[in-house]
Parts: sequence; structure tokens; C-alpha cells
Amino acid sequence: MAKKLYVGGLSYGTTEDGLREAFAQAGAVDSAAIIMDKFSGRSKGFGFVEMSSDDDAAKAIAMWDGKELDGRTLKVSEARPMEVRPPRSGGFNRGGGRGFGGGGSRGGFGGGRREY
Repeated sequence: MAKKLYVGGLSYGTTEDGLREAFAQAGAVDSAAIIMDKFSGRSKGFGFVEMSSDDDAAKAIAMWDGKELDGRTLKVSEARPMEVRPPRSGGFNRGGGRGFGGGGSRGGFGGGRREY
């Protein structure tokens, strides 16, 4: 059965092909993915490698955890299942009645005279 591994501490220069080749030294690699930032298009510095068997995954962890790849020390462990998160709230819903919903306060600094 395939086992997914988390790989942290990746160099921004590491490619998915390079990651696949490195982990292939430990056994058969089903897939390798580097997580990219959707705004900048740059690597977030971590990714996932799916090994073909539990034995290959254990070898990969032993081979790469704490070792250097492309000038960076890797953190390799068994990937945890993705947690279900509640939907996000906030964002542009700042009020003001300009098509963004809400009516929010426009409070702030008074500007009146101070009475002493």
C-alpha cells in the first residue's frame, strides 16, 4: 500500500523531478509534489512524496530526514490526513455598503474639540 510522506525544508530551487529522483534512491516513488504559493508562483518550501510501499517509505524517512538536499536540511515524516477546517470568514466584507455587504461602523478618531 502506498504511503504519503511530508517533506519540509525544501529549497526554493528544488523541482518535483529532483525531489522524485532523490526519493527514488530509497524505493519506488508513485508521485512527488511541491506545494506552490498561488500568488507568487514560488515554492512554499514543502511538498509530499508518495512511496509505493510502507517499507520504501520507512527507508526514505531514514535516508532523508535531517539530511541535506539542494543546500537545505529536510524534515521528512509520514504525512497526516488533511484536517477538515471550517469555512473562512472575513476578507472583503468590511462594510460600508458599497456592494461588499454589511453596514459596519466607520468610526475612528473623532476630530472634534477637546474640552478641558
